This record gives sequence, structure tokens and C-alpha cells, in this order.
Amino acid sequence: MGLIDTLAERQVDASEPFLIGPAGTLAFADVAKARDSAAGIPRDFARGEVVALIGDFDGPTIALMLQLLDKGAVVMPLTEGTRTEHEYYFEAGNADWVADGGSMTRRRHDSEPHPLLEALRSRGNPGIIFFSSGTTGRPKAILHDFTHFLARYAEPRPSIRALNFLLFDHAGGINTMLHTLFNRGVIVVPSDRSPESVADDMQRHGVELLPATPTFLRMLLLSGIFETTKFPSLRVITYGTERMDQGTLDRLCHALPSVDFRQTYGLSELGVFQVRSKARDSLWMKIGGKGIETRTVDDVLHIHSGNRMLGYLNAPDPFEDGWYNTGDLVELSDGFMKIVGRATEILNVGGLKILPSEIERVALAHPGVQLAKAYGVPNPLTGQHIEVICQPREGVTLDRRELMAHFRAHLQKQLCPHRVIVGAVAVSHRFKQK
Repeated sequence: MGLIDTLAERQVDASEPFLIGPAGTLAFADVAKARDSAAGIPRDFARGEVVALIGDFDGPTIALMLQLLDKGAVVMPLTEGTRTEHEYYFEAGNADWVADGGSMTRRRHDSEPHPLLEALRSRGNPGIIFFSSGTTGRPKAILHDFTHFLARYAEPRPSIRALNFLLFDHAGGINTMLHTLFNRGVIVVPSDRSPESVADDMQRHGVELLPATPTFLRMLLLSGIFETTKFPSLRVITYGTERMDQGTLDRLCHALPSVDFRQTYGLSELGVFQVRSKARDSLWMKIGGKGIETRTVDDVLHIHSGNRMLGYLNAPDPFEDGWYNTGDLVELSDGFMKIVGRATEILNVGGLKILPSEIERVALAHPGVQLAKAYGVPNPLTGQHIEVICQPREGVTLDRRELMAHFRAHLQKQLCPHRVIVGAVAVSHRFKQK
């Protein structure tokens, strides 16, 4: 039985929409009809070929994606927001086809077949390719066997109505979609990823689950929406993909006292894990799940997962005896862990080591700061000094001298920023700080 039939069989009524969005609705009866008519897929498409699928969580894109996976394709989900990088993605991911705007066109490339893709084709299994965020070097093409990727949805969970905020090219966004579909839920696609539009969609469609980034949740808080709008259906907000700060989590818990806040943790290379937060207002968590092992090496989290990627298509294998170095620095306490920063981001000021997250935490405690980004700058005397960009809240004027006084009041003298810049903090199309 194919993926479409499996999902349709799980629905109470295959004619009822499982996806609601600005472009309309989609039901499994519609997907099955499109599949049976072979709409959208050329006759010369061959099992195991790589298809770069450009779109979003809209009806035509999702219908085509499910059809392609049923036909054994290796799907590479991409979005409009990264179009300037698409040629790089096509090359790195060995794309045979590009599906864009409702049509599929063959893309000729002269490269030799990649051994990982050849191995996947020999199994006859569909695949999926994600790209790393590219914070260190060019994005890496991450190949998964899709049948292994689906294994995490085997255990039934309660059905839920989820707003799919995370993007189509993000492993977390695909995870939200598949988790919702396998458990007879409904996906609500936002009309626009602005605080006002997301809030309107949540209220209008009775959204129960909102998965989002800490950056976007901070934007929701500072917009004042939680003070003026009620969300009676909202039960759970999950946050991940970047580090949450305690101050923001505390304000969220206070603004939405009846909502459960749950931290998520996942990597495109390894998938999304089962996570248990110590409490709704706690950043301490436990990571687990079937076939998952964790350890720390010099305070850096390493993970061993049975459902890991097959490998990178454009970079060396990162695993050592099956273990993956996440690069995340963690603290441990009573069986729980807390992420405190990235090992590659440690600043060294005159021999004193500090994480940028500590500077950013202090910056965000200032009532006029919306976003903050701290980083190190080479210094001939101290090795490095600290600079920080502070983005003001809308309608607020920040004074650099007053900000410096704020830092001096909350940090040791040698850890205070050497320079404070009032300006915009860069945020990616995935609503993560760059």
C-alpha cells in the first residue's frame, strides 16, 4: 500500500479537508484523484530520480509531493524565499527534475551518479533531501531514506489541528505535516507569516498547536497580540530550531497561562526526537525515543540515532562510530539537560570564556530591545572583544549610552560589550537569527 492510500485509510472521511490554507483546501480524495489521473508527473519520470519541488504547504504542492513519494522519487523541498540559491541546491542535491508552478521540467546534469543516491535507488525506496541552514559554510545536502524517516510516525498519537508555521524546506515543517496527517489531524497553513496574520489564522481556524521559533514567539509577544486577542482552542506551543532564552519563556507562560509550552529538539541529519520538558516554564529537557542514545563530550552533546540520514551529498560523512557531534553546549542536572550555546561560538576575552547567549540574555532583559545578536571581534590586546547589535521594539528609540549602562549593571566589567550597535538583527526566511 502506498503512502497516499495509507494516509487516506487513516482518515474518518477521505473527502474531508486535511489541509486548510489561503489557496483553498485539500482532501485525500483530491490527492487520490490526481494520482489516478497521473496529473503533473511526466511519463518519462523514473523511480529514484531527484525532484526539486518548489512550493509551500499548499494543496498543489502537497498533492504532488505525496504522488512523487508514492512513485519512489527523492524529493528536495524548496521555497520561494531561497530562489537565489536554487541553482546551488540543484547541483548539490543532484536534481534530475525541477517542479515549479505546477509543471515538472527535466534538468540535464553531467555529473556521475552519487553513490548514496545509487544505494537508495537499489533499495527501491523514496527519499527526501533537506539542506542545512548554512551558518558555517555552504548548506549541506542531507539525504534520508524516506521509509526510515516515516518510522517515527508508526505509533498513533492524538489528532490535533496544527498551524504549520515552519517552512516547507525545513525538516521541522515536514515533521509537523506528517505527524498531523498520520494522526488524522488538520494542517492550517498561515495566510502570511506575520504576527497579525498568524494570530488571525489561529483564531479563525481553532488552532490547537503552534510550532514556532523563539524569534517569532518573541515577535508575537512584543506585538501585544496576546494582550488583545484570545485563543480558546490553543493548547500547545512548541519551540525549537534555535535557543530560547528564559526571559522570553517566562513572559510567554505569563501571557498564556492555560497553554502548555514544550521544547523540541531535532537536527536535519537525525530527525526530530521525543523531548520531555521538565516543566512548561523550564528550559531543562530530556531527549529520547526508540533507538536514541545521548552523551556529552567536553560539555558538547553527541547523539546516536538509528533513523539518521544516509549522508551528505556534498560533504564528508560526519559520523564517528555512529555518533553525531551536534555542536550544542549543554549543562546537565538530575538527568535533564539544558542547551546553553554553540561550541563554535565561545568568545575568549583576555582568557575569559563566555557565550554570546549570555550577552544576548542581558540585552533582551532591556524593555526596549526586541532582538539581540552578540559576536566577537579580533582585538590585539585581549584576543577578542564583544560587540552586540540591539534591535529596538517598534516605536522605541534606544540610546547607546543607556544600553551600555544596562550591560554594566548586569555583567562583569570585562564581559561588557566593547561596542553597542542599534540596528536590525538579521533573521532568515525560517525566522531564525543569522
